[in-house]
Amino acid sequence: MLKRLSRIVLWAGVALLGAGALGGIAINRGEQINSVWLVIAAVCTFLVAYRFYHAWIAAKVLALDDRRATPAERLNDGHDYEPTHKWIVFGHHFAAIAGPGPLVGPVLAAQFGYLPGALWIIIGAALAGAVHDLIVLGSSIRRNGRSIGEMAREEIGRLGGYVAMVTVLLIMIILLAVIALVVVNALRDSPWGTFTIAMTMPIAIFMGLYLRFWRKGKVLEVSVLGFALVILAIFGGEWVSKSPAVAEWFTLSGIALAFAIIVYGFFASALPVWLLLAPRDYLSTFVKLGVAFLLALGILAVRPELEMPAVTGFIDGTGPVFAGALFPFCFITIGCGALSGFHSLISSGTTPKMLAKERHALPVGSGGMLAEGVVAILALISACVLQPGVYFAVNSPAALTGPDPAAATAAITSWGYPVTPAEMATLADEVGEETLFHRTGGAPSLALGMAHVFASSGIGKEMLGFWYHFAIMFEALFILTIIDAGTRVGRFMLQDLLGNFYKPLGRTGWMPGVIGASAAIVLAWGYFLYQGVLDPYGGVNSLWPMFGIANQLLGVIALAVGTTIILKKHGPKYMWITVMPMAWIVSVTYTAAYQKVFSPDPRLGFLAQAAELKAALAAGTLSVQQAAEAQRLIFNANLNAVVCSIFILMVSIVLLDSARVWVGLIRGTRPATLNETPFVPSRLQPDEALGD
Repeated sequence: MLKRLSRIVLWAGVALLGAGALGGIAINRGEQINSVWLVIAAVCTFLVAYRFYHAWIAAKVLALDDRRATPAERLNDGHDYEPTHKWIVFGHHFAAIAGPGPLVGPVLAAQFGYLPGALWIIIGAALAGAVHDLIVLGSSIRRNGRSIGEMAREEIGRLGGYVAMVTVLLIMIILLAVIALVVVNALRDSPWGTFTIAMTMPIAIFMGLYLRFWRKGKVLEVSVLGFALVILAIFGGEWVSKSPAVAEWFTLSGIALAFAIIVYGFFASALPVWLLLAPRDYLSTFVKLGVAFLLALGILAVRPELEMPAVTGFIDGTGPVFAGALFPFCFITIGCGALSGFHSLISSGTTPKMLAKERHALPVGSGGMLAEGVVAILALISACVLQPGVYFAVNSPAALTGPDPAAATAAITSWGYPVTPAEMATLADEVGEETLFHRTGGAPSLALGMAHVFASSGIGKEMLGFWYHFAIMFEALFILTIIDAGTRVGRFMLQDLLGNFYKPLGRTGWMPGVIGASAAIVLAWGYFLYQGVLDPYGGVNSLWPMFGIANQLLGVIALAVGTTIILKKHGPKYMWITVMPMAWIVSVTYTAAYQKVFSPDPRLGFLAQAAELKAALAAGTLSVQQAAEAQRLIFNANLNAVVCSIFILMVSIVLLDSARVWVGLIRGTRPATLNETPFVPSRLQPDEALGD
């Protein structure tokens, strides 16, 4: 009785603390707020959501049962299906789902102020993102670890399933283009960062050869060596940046970096997995977890004030970082920090094939998403502790503020966020960069905010440059991990589709098929990357919102599949669990897609941008070079409009097909046939269950 009472008091205290912190950040006006309150609000809300709401979904809705053998146990082949310790699975799952979204999205959305982004991250991750991931993972476990496309085909129908499969492939292409653009914008004209990232590739190959031929099985040994070499590469980058002769080799333009990343993506997809991809992913996981932990400690130790106001005047859609009003573009931009359709690929891919017990889906699926929500809050804080004038100077494209420092600072100051050329020059010198103006994409300002937190923790400003480039390396290293893994997954998907027409193309071991499919995927996302690099608005203005739309639309597909499964399992009484977040995401994504295509604002609407450029061409006011660029931008804007419209059409087909099934299930005119595998009792003992 006393133990139960103490638990009630403990959880009541956590809930009250979280509610107080949420209330404090929501109603505070006119005064600066300490960043620790955002951390408290997020952590307490996530703990309560996990302990009560998500645990209830796992027990009552999914009915996860540890007595039932998982696919990892029943189909154990020592390769894809393997019962694994739940915290090792958690590490894999978290590393796979936490791409650039929770790092870059909140930073870009900070142009609206800290409040809208913070509230959506906290509420969205608890009520939408974690529910999405848990439902998909729990459903896949009961279906031999099948993918979201295969589950759509089985539970909804052939039409919805095949459309979902094609949609996933198209979304993957946009995803890879956008995250590659983030890397380009972070490393452009930065010899320090470029050298460090370039060195991680031979380091990874060295690690692969070391483990395969020289010291088999010595994982800890090669981990220590790899991490030490990365630290040396960071300090080596500082030396390179201060050596004019050597720095010239690593000072690359955006176009040069784009082609370098395209070539890397091809080799990462086509080369044996043990030679480059696997050791690089392993190395990046160490760095990612370590930096996230250091950032959390730094914020708790320094307790910095948030310099960005709660809400800025840019909620009306006039923001310089990207065009679009608070609704719907704050929710689109935050993306993976609150809900991500991309997670459904992992939750119905590798993860369900590794879980030893069904109830491990709760800490892995829900816990992984909530951990990503914490990372998103930390990223938002890192952006908002910067002076607003500095934030906008870094993230605003030259096309809006003017190309030279005097014009840029004058424009930003006129918006109400004072900053001077001298301030920016001093800051650039402290971090070892030539300039910090117009470094669009989110990654540079995130690195600057992280460096500010680390340098304020007592280490001193003399280490500001080191922390800045360490943060740049951290972001680019992990994002490149998504590029190489994503390109490889895209190649698998394309080979699966092409194998229906010519069988050898479906074999992942047939080298002509491997090379051809890798080249096709790389060229597809490489085109959109090249378009983003040439965009005078920095690429982020057009590509990041389109990525957000595509990613969230994939979430709509996953929630539609989840709703169908819940209806078949329980009838309509629990369908609100997935219908509510799905309805919200549909309203957000469809509104955003409509505005991106048809808005009359050329900065926002693809067709309006094309029309404005056509008018300028017809008026003859452009130079020969500007006219050639305008022709290319017109084609790109029209192509973006077509791609966005295709996404909406394909997802609408899936939704309509799903609605047809839902109506039949609710009316009782359609049999509620679940495609779950039959119950097989688990033979794993507690010590074999790997985590119990």
